[in-house]
Amino acid sequence: MSSVIASARFSVLDRSRTREGRPAGEALRDTVGLAQEVERLGYHRFWVSEHHGVPGVAGSAPTVLAAAVASATRTIRVGTGGVMLPNHRPLVVAEQFGVLESLFPGRIDMGLGRSVGFTDGVRRALGRDKDDADDFAGQLRELLGWFRGTSPTGVHARPSEGLAVPPFVLAMGEGATIAARAGLPMVIGDLRDRERMRRGIDTYRERFRPSPWASEPYVVVSGTIAVAQTPEAARRLLLPEAWSMAYSRTHGTFPPLPPAEEVEARSMTAKERGFYDSGLTVHIAGTEEQVADELEIVLKDTGAQEILVTTSTYDRTALLDSYRRLAGIVNIGNGENAT
Repeated sequence: MSSVIASARFSVLDRSRTREGRPAGEALRDTVGLAQEVERLGYHRFWVSEHHGVPGVAGSAPTVLAAAVASATRTIRVGTGGVMLPNHRPLVVAEQFGVLESLFPGRIDMGLGRSVGFTDGVRRALGRDKDDADDFAGQLRELLGWFRGTSPTGVHARPSEGLAVPPFVLAMGEGATIAARAGLPMVIGDLRDRERMRRGIDTYRERFRPSPWASEPYVVVSGTIAVAQTPEAARRLLLPEAWSMAYSRTHGTFPPLPPAEEVEARSMTAKERGFYDSGLTVHIAGTEEQVADELEIVLKDTGAQEILVTTSTYDRTALLDSYRRLAGIVNIGNGENAT
């Protein structure tokens, strides 16, 4: 194993993807079970996500799900990737993370994004619109102020005030600049366009201002990684998500994951096939040796301190095997990365 890989942390984000013919509750229980497994494998942190009104995703309440994950694990850090701050009042977000940190001290991460609801209907149901994402920097300042006790309102966030819950910014669009100016760790994921990803990282490092939360830049690169005994088996792990993404881009709704063998048998329009084929070429997938080589390239190119693995697939047994194989590649099974 190279020194570049050995120096990086490896973590997991699970989106609680639903599967065709199976209830949403099973997807949530699968997320909790996966957290227990990757904790045993030595991964550094485990995050959950926020999606509203999406048929293919069960995780609509990330802080609630994070509480379930934290209560089912003992040592792994637990957090969100992320809570979409424009969807919520910063005080309420601060209170939720204050409760989590009080229940599970020293284990909670606060990953924050700037997206709003995916459709007009979802945004109306949330009482939000597209413009609410424009003031993400201000919402972020307000949220962090609740933890530091600097709110000018005379109200105090309980039990959050005085607690140190590490914040992370999901860098989309202007997110790199916002993270840099706030002096926060940044999560960036665009393996489809690595040049764009590098530009975002360069911008972040150039504009970073030390803060009470971080004294120097910290970069987390997120993306899909699939490891299997053969390249063909690794590619099969990618098929369900690639089909769901292609369907969402041509039909406007993100469906549950189908089994890989059904994907292979389905007919697609030329447009769907284009999105589908593209979705199979933008990830890191292959045998242990192939994935190790690709990881070294990504880490050298980006200088990232951490990789956040975001793989979703129908076959949960194959998914867990992929995480086991990845743990072997990066030598975290002995717990070296679990602190």
